[in-house]
Amino acid sequence: MTSIHQELIARVRDPQLDAILLDTPFGFQQNADEIAARTISYFRDHVGCEITLASYRHGGRATALELEQFLSRLGDANYVFAGPGSPTYALCHWRDSAMRERLTAKVRRGGCIAFASAAAISLGAYALPVYEIYKVGADPSWVEGLDLLGEIGVRCAVIPHYDNREGGTHDTRFCYMGETRLRFLEAMLPEDVLILGVDEYTACIIDVDAQTVTVRGRGGVTVRRRGVERRWERTSFALSELPHPAHASAPVAASASRSSEPNGMDSSPMIEQARGWFVRGREALDRRDIDGVVAAVLETESLLNEWAADIPGTDERDRARAEMRNLVVRLGHLVRGGGRDELREHVAPLVDVLLSLRGEARRERRFKDADRLRAILAQCGVEVQDTQAGTAWSMARG
Repeated sequence: MTSIHQELIARVRDPQLDAILLDTPFGFQQNADEIAARTISYFRDHVGCEITLASYRHGGRATALELEQFLSRLGDANYVFAGPGSPTYALCHWRDSAMRERLTAKVRRGGCIAFASAAAISLGAYALPVYEIYKVGADPSWVEGLDLLGEIGVRCAVIPHYDNREGGTHDTRFCYMGETRLRFLEAMLPEDVLILGVDEYTACIIDVDAQTVTVRGRGGVTVRRRGVERRWERTSFALSELPHPAHASAPVAASASRSSEPNGMDSSPMIEQARGWFVRGREALDRRDIDGVVAAVLETESLLNEWAADIPGTDERDRARAEMRNLVVRLGHLVRGGGRDELREHVAPLVDVLLSLRGEARRERRFKDADRLRAILAQCGVEVQDTQAGTAWSMARG
């Protein structure tokens, strides 16, 4: 797959490549550090580029700050690779982490997601618990996937290793399920969900901008629904053909080189104004302008208050808050190591805003959000004290 990675990276590296490796799928393994190091070496020595580790091995053990740092790296990267491991383990720790939202934004606004093997399984609406069925003996079943491909009109279950032959005397095609179990699994899927099978040493490249699918590598790509199959090898075809098999480990890559958002997406005036402040905030970070970053966060918070009555029931407020948290995390990197008095002077307006958001979350009984904001402040060195007179804060002495 070396040439495939090189081709996909060439599409997104202008003006600068920011490639990351996600370690969640194999985060439970004792040799996780070795797998990460080998993957990084492979990209350096064979693909000819640098890829950095974006680590998120266990959602329950990660601090609020570590989660935000992971999401920030995921949001910034223009090439995201994940591969071997356990699909169910990865989904368990990705599902509630805003991971899907970051990947969806990347497909819509530009970037490349290159997922192989276990990670590829997670892209569908339904995911195959391979180890549980093949190794442990659990009954055939599906678990909820990220449904990232559903965002581009392909509701499916992704099955890599579709042509596997390791079994020798027994059927290990279809990611070790074999024909008998695949038929049973297929019958459990809703009518509108198909199976997308990708052979080993084969890439299914979905270009969202061009609305095309390209099959590269040794094998082929198969779409199957209720036993009806359609297969493509070493060719390109329209994306609209993929969901219709009756008419007509390897990475599954969804890429977009420029903005291709659906009509109406991100079109509200509030989002446009907020996006302008996010850009200014990032520019201020590049200049190491602390006051500029704080101003961007304060202006965004003011926008949220002004538009509160006009955006009920939408996800725009949550997306703006996510961008604010991103700026907060980066500001923490910028000011880390500064003097306590100077640090307090710079971050006081920002802390006050976060405490205001925390107070709002508590009044609305969104206690999980309130605890998360407090944890982020703690990780940034801010101690919060709730008293009868109100909420106070101080810089930690550590």
